[in-house]
This record gives sequence, structure tokens and C-alpha cells, in this order.
Amino acid sequence: MGAPPATAKDETPVAALNVPVEYYKLDNGLRVVLSADHSVPLATIGIYYNIGFRIEPKDRTGFAHLFEHLMFQGSKNLAKGQFFKLVQGLGGTLNGSTRFDFTNYYEAFPSNALESMLWAEADRMRSLDITQENLANQQGVVKEEVKVNVLNRPYGGFPWLQLPQYANTNWYNAHNFYGDLQHIDAATLDDARAFFKTYYVPSNAVLVVAGDFETAQTKKWIEQYFGKIPRGAVTPLPDIAEPRQTKEKRASITDALAPRPALAVGYHVPPRWTPEHFAFGLIDELLLQGQSSRLHQDLVQKRGYTDSVSGGINLLGNMFNYSGPMLWSASLIHDPTTTTDQILSAFDENIERIRTEPVTQTELDRARRTIRSQLYDLVGSSTRLGLVDLLACFALFDDDPARINRIEAEFAKVTPDLVKKTAQEYLRRDNRTVLLVEPARSVEPDRPAAPAEAAK
Repeated sequence: MGAPPATAKDETPVAALNVPVEYYKLDNGLRVVLSADHSVPLATIGIYYNIGFRIEPKDRTGFAHLFEHLMFQGSKNLAKGQFFKLVQGLGGTLNGSTRFDFTNYYEAFPSNALESMLWAEADRMRSLDITQENLANQQGVVKEEVKVNVLNRPYGGFPWLQLPQYANTNWYNAHNFYGDLQHIDAATLDDARAFFKTYYVPSNAVLVVAGDFETAQTKKWIEQYFGKIPRGAVTPLPDIAEPRQTKEKRASITDALAPRPALAVGYHVPPRWTPEHFAFGLIDELLLQGQSSRLHQDLVQKRGYTDSVSGGINLLGNMFNYSGPMLWSASLIHDPTTTTDQILSAFDENIERIRTEPVTQTELDRARRTIRSQLYDLVGSSTRLGLVDLLACFALFDDDPARINRIEAEFAKVTPDLVKKTAQEYLRRDNRTVLLVEPARSVEPDRPAAPAEAAK
């Protein structure tokens, strides 16, 4: 049974998100965000470094990802493997990841171990054990990961790794984010140590502590363990701006392992934290997210062109945890009997509808409710990893972690008219890139070849 239509009055939040946020900086430049919550006796630490896939140096592609691995190879007071044993021995969880604009490390654990975990994170920020043996070992691990996840896997890197290389103009946004294997092979011990001294320093990092802790004592521990680490030189970030796209791009690649053709469409999206950014977040929800979305209803349920359509803003995270240009993409795998022209024609019908016809207030309110629910799920998990992620990114990119409490208000400002205007500008056909994946043994005979200028 369907829910009754929503009204504007229904959308007034009973209680807006109100995350406690205390933000300050140490003398060495380390940004610190504290968010106390005593409901569960767990604490979560996140350390975010402002170095990611796309802002790594041109002659060091793959280094951001390589260092994600190196950071678990031991430090002055914790031998290789001891960091894992420390957290897992507490019954906690830990991991790290490399994203477009940051590399992060996090641990969730019983809160009575907070001091030990702050000490451990500070130890590897101060004294990572970068040896030739560790470097060679992790070079091999990273290369094997590339082979497993991309080179030897059907649709490997499709579309998150491949689409930006065709859609973007600026090298920083358009290079192979996993890295050139030759660059990874050529990394020397001096290269690795220089990279660490440049990017893994307090002035290029954010520390977030969320959960069950006593604020005054936690501040003392943070100062004790992190305060004396040298700040490091502030490294200017590269210019990652993208020019306005004025012509549709098309490209085709052959995947010898793919059993069926695939297609991805990408559009450049509005800058973060603009009114249009929030409008596009609602457009994404209306067009693409979930089985009630327009593209799913049309391409999957009505026409049967595919069994799923996936994508969104920022395929490596969400619409907030990046900095700089970004794509909204939709991708699908389909049978060879369905042509690219059929799929794009149906896709364009849905795009033109949202560009030319105002969305109803009911649709908009439903999308807003869904996004609000997702936001609360993200920040309300017992591990608090989603909360830590947003706080860290708003501190790292915007110097304003309290933005987390203004997200709902920004979505509430979006009107049907703003959705239409945003779609008209950003869902232009000449703002998009179409990437086709052809199986090596099954090529559509009626598909036009990609323009020569789109070849890479």
C-alpha cells in the first residue's frame, strides 16, 4: 500500500540533525574535531590526509594508494603487524582507503582504549618505518591489487576508473588513478620517504575523535601525543579545475573478459555546497537511486534493456566527501541485441523530461525524505564511521566541520524551479561523456565508431 502524498508541511523536521562539534587546531597545524556521544561505550578515530588519487604528483602516480598500504607496515614503537593486533585484540575494527582527494585511516574500539589508539596513530604519523623491504613488499601488493581489480577482471575499473579519463581535461582529474605500474615499480626508498615528509604531516591532516570520551582528558592526550610532531611545510594543492564542457564526448574500449556490452554516461556536476549542488543531489535521487527512480522504472521495469542501472555523484563515496570537480554517472550492462542507440534514446527521454518539466512537490518531498533518512543512517551507525567521514571532510576541505548540521537546511531550500534550472545547465548533452565497453567477441554491427578525438 503506497504512502499518502507528502506535503510541504510534512517536510518540516521534528528535530534537525544536531551533531556536537568542537573544532580547533594544534600549533603544528593539525586540525582536530571532537564529537562526544556517550550512548554507546565505543570511540572512533579517523585520520585524514589531504592527498588522494587525483592530487598526487604527476611523476608519482599510484603513490597515494601505495602509502595507504605502507602506513600499516610498522612504526618506531609498533612493529609490523602490531597495529592490527592492538585494535583487533580490543575487539575493534580498522581500515584505510584512498579516495579522490584524501587518504584516510580509522579505528573503532571500546572507548576505554582511546589513549592507546591516539598514541598508536601519532606514532605512525611521527615515525613510519619506511624500509626497502617494506617498500618492495607493498609495491608487489599494490601491483597485484591492480591486476585483480582491474586488469584481470571483467569490467575492471568500469566506470569509476575509466570514465574520468575520457570526461575530464585536466590531467589531475583524467589520469589513471590506480597509477602507472612503471611509476610504482620505479619508486625508490628516497622517493617514499620524501612523499611521507611532504604529505603525512600535521599541517596536511585532520584528526577526528567521535563517541564516548571525556573532552578535557582527550584534548590533553591529543596535545601530548600529536602536539610535538613537526608541522611540515604546507604543500600547495595543484589546480584541478575543469573547463566548462561544450561538446559531447564519446569513447569506446574493448574488454576481452566482458561477456556483454556496457555503457556509462557521465555529466560534470555543480560545485560543492552551492544551491545547485543540493538540487543535483535530489536529481540523482529522482533519476537513479532505488527501484522507484525514473531510470530504473523505464530502462529496467518498462523496457527491459538491463537488469539494473547504477551510479551517482562520486562513485568512491558520496556527494560531500570530495573536493573539486566531480561527475554524476549512470552505468549499465546490456545484451548485444539491445543497441546503444536504443538505450541512449530512452535515457535521453528521461533526461529531457527533468530538464523541461517541473518535478512535482510530492516527488521532491519524497526524495528529500529519502536523503534525510540516508543522512541519519550514515551518521548514526554504532561505529560512527560515516559521521567521522563527514566531519573530517568538512574540516579538511572547508575548515568547517559544523557544516554537517546544515545539510538538511540546504536540501530544504531546493524548489522545483531550481531543480529544473540545474538540470537545464548540468544535464546538457554537450556536458556529457558516453563510454562504451565492447566485448572482444561481440561487437554491435550498427554502433557507430567513437570519434577519433575521443580515443585515448
